[in-house]
Amino acid sequence: MTHTPLVVPWADPLWNKLARQHAESRLPHALLLTGHTGIGKSEFAQAFAHLLLCHQPLNHQPCGYCRSCELLSSGNHPDLVYLHPAEAGKAIKVDQVRELLQFLHNTAQQGGYRVVVMEPAENMNINAANALLKSLEEPGNNTLLLLVSHQPGQLMPTIRSRCQQVGFPMPSTEQSTPWLTQQLGIEAERAGQLLRITQGAPLKARQLYQTDQVSFRASFVTGLADLLKARTTAVTQAEKLYKEDLLQLLEWMHSLLVDIARLQADSETQKISNADMFKMLNAVAKKTTAVKLYSLIDQLQAERVSLMERHNPNRQLLLETLLLGWVGLVR
Repeated sequence: MTHTPLVVPWADPLWNKLARQHAESRLPHALLLTGHTGIGKSEFAQAFAHLLLCHQPLNHQPCGYCRSCELLSSGNHPDLVYLHPAEAGKAIKVDQVRELLQFLHNTAQQGGYRVVVMEPAENMNINAANALLKSLEEPGNNTLLLLVSHQPGQLMPTIRSRCQQVGFPMPSTEQSTPWLTQQLGIEAERAGQLLRITQGAPLKARQLYQTDQVSFRASFVTGLADLLKARTTAVTQAEKLYKEDLLQLLEWMHSLLVDIARLQADSETQKISNADMFKMLNAVAKKTTAVKLYSLIDQLQAERVSLMERHNPNRQLLLETLLLGWVGLVR
């Protein structure tokens, strides 16, 4: 049985548009897929690569049975290259792009398209990006470079200008909730809670549930509550957390702070993302000042950007500083 990568239903109009361009031989040589993390960009790129490489597509879908589809199913198609950082959070390096250029100089072994999927494209270092520029201008016939980017503003302008930028749609609650309930076999209320925690990103919500990050998040937020009650210290909590995914921790903390700001403006529970933490958030909203709150939000956002730009801070010190700022909200 062949495996077709997931195409999420909220991307159907985009799929149909690009599939028509392909059928009419109007595809550009490079597409830049942009949008929030966890809404299906990566899966879409894989599925579209599958369509391009299929020898007998039917109704804008890969057949699943031709030789090319069989190779894709086995994960060993010679005309498809995935380019990722060697390690999560690291840069895509110039040597990786040079290997890619060699691939692009060769003819397609299956006689059709050659496809490159690069993710996250913004992780290219400057030398890698410069090496890629020439290929973006002249990649050759029947070649598509699919760049997937969660932070397109971090890409070199010269890279962006050589791609057709495609904004990936953010699903509505009406689209994402039934999809998530079907994927996980959970109730709509539970799906809604997961979606609120992940800012409406369904695939991120699915991962949160499947990898038991829900429990880890609960533990993290309990630690924040204990800090406010002086049951623990910022140093102790930072020692527990500094080896974890810092971007994820900062994202959760940022979401909590934004909810506090919402509660200061309007105390309606349904307008916050972390409704399960309402009691703590409401208590902080009543005790803190807007100056303290927005100062910490700005500080945290600056640290998030720094991490996304792959700077390497002292992780424990960074967490200690932010956790002290959290305690400072109510002191």
